[in-house]
Amino acid sequence: MALLQPVNDIAPSTGAQSLPHNVEAEAALLGALLIDNRLAEDIQLKLRPEHFFEPLHGRIYEQILRLLDKNMIANPVTLRPLFEADEEMKELGGPSYLAQLTGSSAAIIGARDFAEQIYDLALLRALVGVGREMVERALDTSEEVEPKAQIEEAETALYRVAEEGGGESSVKSFAQAATLAVKMAEKALNAGGGLSGITTGLESLNAKTGGLHHSDLIILAGRPGMGKSSLATNIGFASAARYMQDMEDGIAPERSAGAPVAFFSLEMSADQLATRMLAEQSRISSEVLRMGKISQEEFRNLARASATFQSLPFYIDDTPGLTIAALRTRARRLKRQRGIGLLIVDYLQLLQGGGRSSNDNRVQEISEISRGLKTLAKELNVPVVALSQLSRAVEQRENKRPQLADLRESGSIEQDADIVMFIYREEYYLAFQKPTEATEGDDAKDVLAFQKWQEEMAKKYGLAELIIAKQRHGSTGTIDLHFESRFTRFSDRATDNRLPEMRG
Repeated sequence: MALLQPVNDIAPSTGAQSLPHNVEAEAALLGALLIDNRLAEDIQLKLRPEHFFEPLHGRIYEQILRLLDKNMIANPVTLRPLFEADEEMKELGGPSYLAQLTGSSAAIIGARDFAEQIYDLALLRALVGVGREMVERALDTSEEVEPKAQIEEAETALYRVAEEGGGESSVKSFAQAATLAVKMAEKALNAGGGLSGITTGLESLNAKTGGLHHSDLIILAGRPGMGKSSLATNIGFASAARYMQDMEDGIAPERSAGAPVAFFSLEMSADQLATRMLAEQSRISSEVLRMGKISQEEFRNLARASATFQSLPFYIDDTPGLTIAALRTRARRLKRQRGIGLLIVDYLQLLQGGGRSSNDNRVQEISEISRGLKTLAKELNVPVVALSQLSRAVEQRENKRPQLADLRESGSIEQDADIVMFIYREEYYLAFQKPTEATEGDDAKDVLAFQKWQEEMAKKYGLAELIIAKQRHGSTGTIDLHFESRFTRFSDRATDNRLPEMRG
């Protein structure tokens, strides 16, 4: 074939001949694209310029896509000015090489097969690179030997090959980054405005944050008893349920405001977590549910909630004592096998570090864990919600609303997090301040104190504050929520502007 002759003159870099490649297939694909630009519509979804073995072919492919993106025709004539000064092109006789690529129209028939093979060979080359680096590092004992760290890095590299298709660089041009930003804005517009990320199931929180965004680390912190796990399961269920509904409505996964969820429960077992979620959705007290003291109507509600859970894309890992390295490995596997789009960790302080820091210094270990979670969020390109305990310093203050300084054991949690949220329920603390119940015969002062306490409890009953203390993408502030302790369920607080019929 005439078009293959000049291709054979292209000399790959020294030592690269042993790498898997098919330069002829690359040339044939480029020729087919230049003859029929419509072929690029499917091919560009998977094939990127860096997948080409021959750099010149990668540059030609990139320019073809750029022209098509501008609604221009891509052919040897329109490409010619772009390669007049290309040194590698000059070695092949100049821009006339572009015309030689189109020498056979028969290549159009096999264009998609050529693209598939080019992609597969790029994966193999990436695997070769990972393998070589693994061998070289394993054989090098000149520095400190850390086998576990090397295994973690190898897993990361292999995951990148699987997810990114063998791309050699994560560098994005401004045009690529801007395109992603526009897509995010479009998603927010299609969702009715205000929701550019994954839904939390709470309109007030969505309005404040725009949802949970890809690659963000969200810290959800509070003292014991505030409802951290409850809010996390509420958010997880809302995300998974929205994704399931969007799939039924024919909405593409990338346009969905929900996502499959992976919940790493280091504190509760899977059945305890499932019981809590069933209680939330069926509106049956989890205590009553565990004891089996339910009516026929409640059982029907439970059955309906359970039926919903059968196909819910919500996956629970209740392995205790996970290291951050093990969690990352499991999360990668779930992303690859189940397509998870939201990761929840309950809770951060129960994770273990992987290095010496775990033995020497707890603060350093927490720093390693928080950095690992942020790295995982970026690597998987999913939001990671990590629950965190607060220090006892909160209890020593008169005003017990949490502050960033209360994050337990490490300031690195605050640094690594994109969003830090605190849950605060004044009702919880008021319950411990209950005075001795007074009767008519008691001192009037005691009766008044008890009545005052009752009034305060009535005001604060079921009320919760979600304090956004840090947010890279927006403002901080406090969101008012309603908390039903019997069902461990958070919801938006009903206000006058939401319920106009309640106005006096």
